[in-house]
This record gives sequence, structure tokens and C-alpha cells, in this order.
Amino acid sequence: MFGVIVLVGTYTGGVSAQEPDSLPADSANFPTTFLMEGMTVEASRRLTAVGGASVIELRLDSLASTPIPTLEQALREMPLVRVRVNSRGEAQPSLRGATDRQIAVLVDGVPLTLGWDHRTDLSIIPLTAARSINLIRGLSSVLHGPNVLAGVVEIDVARGNRRMEMPAPATFSMGLDQTGSFVAGATGARLFEPARGQWLVQAGGGFRDRSGTALPESSSMDPLKKAFLSGDGKLRLNSDVRHVDGFMSTRFQGDGGSWGSLTASAFDVERGVPPETHESTPRLWRYPDQRRMIAAFSSGTGQRTTAWGRGDLEASVGIDRSSFMIHQFETLQYRNVVGQEEGQSQTITMRVLGEHTLSHRADLRGAFTYGDVSHTERLGNVVIEQQDYRQRLWSLGSEAEWRFDDLVGWEGLGASQMTFGVVVDGADTPETGDKPTLGRLSDWGVRLGLSSLTAGSSMLFHGGVSRRARFPSLRELYSEALGRFLPNPDLGPEILTGGELGLTWHLTALNLQMVAFHQVLSEAIVRVSVATPDGNKRQRVNRDRIRSTGLELVASGTWERIQYTGDLTFQETWQLGQDSELRSRPEYEPRISSRLSLSTPLYLGSTISSEYRFFGSQFCLNADSGAFDRLDGTGSLDFQLRRRFTRPGRDRFANVDALVSVANVTNGAIFDQCGLPQSGRTVRVQVRLF
Repeated sequence: MFGVIVLVGTYTGGVSAQEPDSLPADSANFPTTFLMEGMTVEASRRLTAVGGASVIELRLDSLASTPIPTLEQALREMPLVRVRVNSRGEAQPSLRGATDRQIAVLVDGVPLTLGWDHRTDLSIIPLTAARSINLIRGLSSVLHGPNVLAGVVEIDVARGNRRMEMPAPATFSMGLDQTGSFVAGATGARLFEPARGQWLVQAGGGFRDRSGTALPESSSMDPLKKAFLSGDGKLRLNSDVRHVDGFMSTRFQGDGGSWGSLTASAFDVERGVPPETHESTPRLWRYPDQRRMIAAFSSGTGQRTTAWGRGDLEASVGIDRSSFMIHQFETLQYRNVVGQEEGQSQTITMRVLGEHTLSHRADLRGAFTYGDVSHTERLGNVVIEQQDYRQRLWSLGSEAEWRFDDLVGWEGLGASQMTFGVVVDGADTPETGDKPTLGRLSDWGVRLGLSSLTAGSSMLFHGGVSRRARFPSLRELYSEALGRFLPNPDLGPEILTGGELGLTWHLTALNLQMVAFHQVLSEAIVRVSVATPDGNKRQRVNRDRIRSTGLELVASGTWERIQYTGDLTFQETWQLGQDSELRSRPEYEPRISSRLSLSTPLYLGSTISSEYRFFGSQFCLNADSGAFDRLDGTGSLDFQLRRRFTRPGRDRFANVDALVSVANVTNGAIFDQCGLPQSGRTVRVQVRLF
């Protein structure tokens, strides 16, 4: 709830022999690290996008919400990002009006969002192996690969080119809540330091067993919806999960700067999909089996001297294999299977990234990314029909960076930096089952960014503009979702054009970041309701423009003994018709979303914290009527009591982190999406040994 978050600045200094997008060492004129109570602002991170909002880094060893969390649970702790669970039971992110398929999720460079659906279910991605999560919101670099429009979530496991420090040799975590849900996990690590380098080997696993989520009291009292909500009267119907995962990673760091890493992880899930309460024919689905294996190999030369200056080269290969089975049931008793869908997917990705100095004030970087997606779909209950699909995506980008002591005509600003990048993206669908092929698509992107410090180095101004394209996924084009959707092989790419302007300000008692943004998604792929002889169905079409304008605020500091962190997003988002001036609110885009966290130390090393979150009213498409339903604004309040202490004289498990938390104290109905409330009041006890 109140973990350590790192905001990474957007200025990268003025030395040539340094890691990409990194800063020179601390100096009296340019402190690179600002300590914020509960939040740390740094300006030394390779993923920083010059001219864009700061990178937010969440360190997993500081996260207190749950032991060995899933990616969904971790992102719900981060400022400015929204997470909602859709009608398929999948948790998806949202940033500045941009949705799941426009935000990339990568594990050690392997894009989990290149695949059958061009998005990934955050609720089943375990973070047992992860060291940290980096969130780049808004205008990210053009070098991240295809289909990266509006942000990047990168999970760091073993990749990197810095000298390693020994992590905890062994950790054990477990948690239990009042519904009987149980979580446990363990990791182990060993650091070897032979001649000429270091080797770090890590392994671990996790287990999660949930019989269901707590039922909000206000919803369970509604007689019209009780059948869709209640299983045994206390737990949300069909919300159980059983999840097992494991990982192993190896990393080498050479004394000369060369490095390499290999990571492999896998998980197996069985789970239900809670039915929607606002539709007469909700999905009555279960996933009896869902599996995924992810492997990534990366290596790099480190910074090397060449005949033209200094540079480095990095290459990575990833494989992402997954399978799932969906059972569709006839009634709310979930006994008679009336439909079945099976899918097997494989995504192979390759990426090469290079960087070289042009002078002591300029660098040039380039990247090539290729992804090959294969998917086999099997439909039917008695007669099984099989369809094979394949999609190839690629991206070639280049980015130049210049550093100045000041800007001409703006001498009062001080040290400044500018980047300019261009990219060409492409896609084709060589296999499309029994449906028409989409053909070959290509588009271009560009990004310009500028960051500048004030003379006193306490305020950083940053801004930029960008244009990127996203190609539709195989599922958007061809899937019928067990009869709920009509395919549309004529879908074209979405185009996002946007700009942002902001400042990051360090004061004695307050650290503040403000970012104003405006972006337009042209040829937006939206859901519409279509009347058919079998009833109303949904279809995805390129029909509208979605325009988002807003302001983001992030602040943290200390007032006497109280540490606070808060964020606020205010945005106006409209869906505009192509051939008319008619406009409407798009689905699940509230005008206001905010969060405030407070923490204060007590006695004997304990800390008490609270957090309040608010989401304004939003709208959703009602498939029964074809109209939009309004979802009122909701707020939630959480509390936690935490204590950390050390047991002297122990070689292992000498440190203990114990926590008791209460989520959704008021037990209110808090909706991520129409008809799908979050858990009711949940009391959790957990402990971590390391």
C-alpha cells in the first residue's frame, strides 16, 4: 500500500561515456537523487524517455499489499495507472485514456502484449521472480518495438549491465485472509564471484489458492442481482482461483562490462469468471486449464571504445508459449458444458539495440524488433473445428540525443537535452484460418522530446510530441468469443497522436510533478452492438476518434511524523464520430481518479498506513439495449499495520516483515467495470522472512 516508488527524471546530463539515458554523478549543482518520504526521485535509469513524464519504479521487496503479488496487485499500488477486470475475468491497465492493447508489458525485454490478443491478463502474471516494475506513461521511446502507443510496463528479473549485489539468500512469504484464501512462496539466490566476473543464480515458486472473493454487502442485498453475485452467500459467484508458478534465472556480469542473462518462468492456473450483473446473458465461463511459459535470453557488450567514440550493443531472444481452455455453461450452477474453446499460442521475439556517441554532447541509438505470433483455435463441444492463425510484426527505429548547457533564447533554464526519433512498423497475417487475410500493413512514427533544468537545478521542465500506430490483433480480427462477437477482417491500424508538457519540482517539504497531456486516437477500434437473427452481438470496428485532454499530479512529502503520497488525474475524454460532430463518452474513462496514502511510525518499529482511492463516474456499453449505462463514482478505504524487525544471530531468515491489513473497510460495491464489483471487505494477515 505504501511501498517505495522511484520517479526517474527525464534529463540525462552531459557526459558521453555513460549508460544510455543516465546522469553524471552527484554534484553541488545537480543532485541526481531526491529523497521523498515514501517515494524516491532519481534521475539515473536507462528507460527514461527524454521530454516525457518520469519513469515510475516500484521495488517489489517494499510492496506490502500482498506477498508474491500478481502484476495486477502491484499495478494497483502504482500512482496514475488504473486497472480493471473485464467480462472475461482479465485484469487490464489504462493510462490517460489509452487502454490495454496500447500499453506494452515486457518481462526482461520479452513483450507479453504481442500475441493472439495483443494484451495480457495482469491477474495471472506472477511476480515471484521480479525485482522491480518500471512504468513509463505517455510518450515512450520509439525503440520499444511495435504497437507501443501510450506507455510501457517493464518487469525486471535478471536483465542488466551493472555489478550485482547479493540479494537475500532465501525468502519465504505467506498470507491468509478471512475467506480462507492462501498465498505462499519462496525464493533462493546464490552469488558466485570467480575471476573476471560474477554469476547470480536464483530460483523460486509460488502458490495461490482462493475459494472466492468477499461479496460486497451493498450488492449482495440487491435481490435482482443476488443470483449473479452470490455463491454461498458470502463469496462472489465463480471467483475462485488456483495458481502455481515457478522460475529460474541466471545472470553473468563481466569485469569488462559484458553481460548476459537467462530467465525462464511458468505458471498453471484454474479459475472461474464471475458473471456480469448488468446483462441478461452474461458469460458463464470457467478456465479449467490455463498455462504459460516465458523464457528470455539477453546479452550485451557493455560500453566499449571504438574508432569513433564509445558504444554498446545488446541483443535478446524471447519465447512465450501459452495454452488455455474455456468451458461455457448453460446455467449459474456451472454443471452442463454447452460450449468449449481451446487455444494454443506461441510468440517468438528478437530484438537488437545499439548505441554510439556522435560527440561528447550527442548520441545515436537504434533498435530492430521482430515478433512472430502463431495461434491455434479449437471450437465446439461435440464437433471440434480447428483454425490456425499467424501474425508477424516488426519495428525499425532510430533516436538521436543532444545535450546543451542551455537553450538559445532561454538562457535562464540551464542544462537541457533534446531527443528526436523515427520508426517504421509493419505487420502481416499469413495464416487466417477460413477467413480473409488482412494483407500487409505498415505505418510510421515519430517522437520529439525536450527536458531542461532551471538554474537552481530544483525544477525540471519536460515536454514532447509523438505519433505511433497499432495494428489490430488476431483476436480482434477473427475471434467470435463463443458466439458473443462478429469477426471483422477489415480492421485497420489505430493512430495515436499526442503531446505533453510538465514539470518536476523538488522543494524542502514537498516533491511535485505536474503533467498536462492531449492525445487523439484516430481510427479507434471500438465495440458496437449489432442486431443479428441470434440476438444482439458485439463487433469491433474502426469508426471513431477518441480525444483525451487532462492533467496529472503526483506529490509526496512529510508533515511532522506523517508521510504522504498522492496522485490525481483529471481528464476529458470524448469519442467522436468520423462523419459527424456527435460525441459520446467512451467506456471506462472517468473524469477524475485520485489516491492519497498516509503513513506514520508507531512504537517498536511498527507503522500504520491508510489509503483512499476515488474514481469518478464512467460509462459502459449495454449489449442488451445497445445504449450506454452510467456507473456512479466510487471510493475505497484501506488500512494496514506493519512491523519489521530483526532476529540476531541467524544466518537466514533473520529479518521478519509482518503485516495486518483491511481492504475496502466500508464493504462498498466498487466497480472496475459495469456488473463486476471488486472484492468486499477483506482482512489479510501476512508474513515475510528473509
